[in-house]
Amino acid sequence: MPSPTAEQLLRELHAALSLRKRPEDVARLIQDLHAARGTVLDPATETALAKAAEHALRNVWHGYTSMREDFARPVGAQRQLARAADLFTTVPATPDSAGDDPVRIEAVIRGAGEEIRRAYGDNDFELDRLNRAERAEAGLGGMSRRQYNKRFRLLRRMEAKLARLEHEQLRREVTVTGKGALAHGLPYELFAADTDTAAFVAYLTARGYMRSVFTSGRQRRAYDEVADALFQRLRAHPERTAWYVVAHAHPTAEVLGHLPDRDLSRLLVCWNGVLREVAGLLEDAWNRCPLERDTMIVRRGNDSSTWNQAAQAWNTARTHWFALLTALGQEEFLDRVCLGKVPRLMAADVAYWHRMRGGGLHPDTYVWADLPLPWEVLRGQRECPRSLVEAVCARHGVDPVAGAWTAPREAAEPEGFRRTPELVHGVPVADPLMAGALRSAGVFSGKGKRAAADEWL
Repeated sequence: MPSPTAEQLLRELHAALSLRKRPEDVARLIQDLHAARGTVLDPATETALAKAAEHALRNVWHGYTSMREDFARPVGAQRQLARAADLFTTVPATPDSAGDDPVRIEAVIRGAGEEIRRAYGDNDFELDRLNRAERAEAGLGGMSRRQYNKRFRLLRRMEAKLARLEHEQLRREVTVTGKGALAHGLPYELFAADTDTAAFVAYLTARGYMRSVFTSGRQRRAYDEVADALFQRLRAHPERTAWYVVAHAHPTAEVLGHLPDRDLSRLLVCWNGVLREVAGLLEDAWNRCPLERDTMIVRRGNDSSTWNQAAQAWNTARTHWFALLTALGQEEFLDRVCLGKVPRLMAADVAYWHRMRGGGLHPDTYVWADLPLPWEVLRGQRECPRSLVEAVCARHGVDPVAGAWTAPREAAEPEGFRRTPELVHGVPVADPLMAGALRSAGVFSGKGKRAAADEWL
């Protein structure tokens, strides 16, 4: 089998921006890309990549990971579209891809609705259906009540399905953005313009996509020694580096300093949109079941999955937003609007673990609890100037600058590379085959284990 070309490897790296490949596998792709291009790497980069790629799936005997290599995708409306094509004469058969496209689904619902004289949004089964006389007047006299009701119910269910699909697609987008910033939205031509830029962004994004570990300490940072070695290559050749691409994932002052104001403003507009979109998700989760704001410990009824995904996206967007305002010389805007951080909800057992180890609530939780809710600030309902944030931080003994409450977060020092663990509900398991069996058996899930688990334990 012929070796892949540099073009093929670049496209595989670009595809990884929307997937959840292990950093080790991305490092191996980067090695192959440089080999295909005949690039002679400096010793530091070669050593760092070799250290990570040693554990790539292609280099281990089992070549298997128990963890999904993609973010969960919502179930589309393919089944409903196929049923609509059977029931409505004006609805043609659609390809499978249409079931994931809200625009095409809505068009089918509207077109099919015209066939039975139903307006989009008329979902009340008592008030919006046509009776016999109305059906006859609308030219549907040949359709029985049963057949009419069957079509009406299908369109009503399709509208509900469309709403769920749009919500789940938004949640997936928010999840990917929270972990990898804007890298997944980079077009291929922009991403592939410089090989070293593509390698750095792909590897750092893969590190950002890593799952959280069940721990009482801090999570590992995305920026490790491999990412740092790849970044040093960008520093060595700043004239050819695509700094605008790098800024989508790594908004340090050094990176943003290479960009003209036009590019900085474009990124700021993007992040403004993300903040408003995420604020809507946070508000929706809050309104459905208000949180225990003083502790941020999960209570019954809280939608912790949506909240934590949105909170991570909010904090990522806020980090980029602060960095871009500073790079543009617009820090005085924070004197009027200084958006606060949003903490994640914590499981009660993790909170108890913290207390048993002599810890407690993170100081940021107290600051969050005393500040206006972020969606109220964005809508202009509440004021949150920098002076207020500084006063609240002082009250709780938090440094507002070092804690990134009123200033951009400082660039992190690279940490040592550690191989990606196999996780079962956040708990590391050494063997991927055992991890798959434990996950199937429901171990560490907080639910009752199936009988099959006893055969493995």
